[in-house]
Amino acid sequence: MVAKGRLDYLADTMEGALLRNAGERILIKAATVTEKLPDDLKVQHPEVDWTGINRMRNLVAHHYDKVNDDLLWTALSVRIPRLVKDLGIQR
Repeated sequence: MVAKGRLDYLADTMEGALLRNAGERILIKAATVTEKLPDDLKVQHPEVDWTGINRMRNLVAHHYDKVNDDLLWTALSVRIPRLVKDLGIQR
C-alpha cells in the first residue's frame, strides 16, 4: 500500500480513499497485535512508544473523523516499518 506513494495515498480520488481506508485498517491490526504482546517483550524494548501505538489505534478506530492523513501516512511509511525492525521481525 505504501508502495503506491504518498501522493496517491493523499489523492482526492476513489483510489486515494481506498488506500487511506486500507491504511487505517493496517494500523488498527498492527496496534491490536502489539497490544497482545507479552509484557516482558515490551519491557525489553523501551524505545517503542507502546502507549502511543495504542492511542493511535483508538483514534483511528473510534474517532476516525479526527484522523490526520499525513500523520497516518508517517505511521505507515516510517513508524510501523521501524517497529518491525526494532522488534527483529523483519522478513
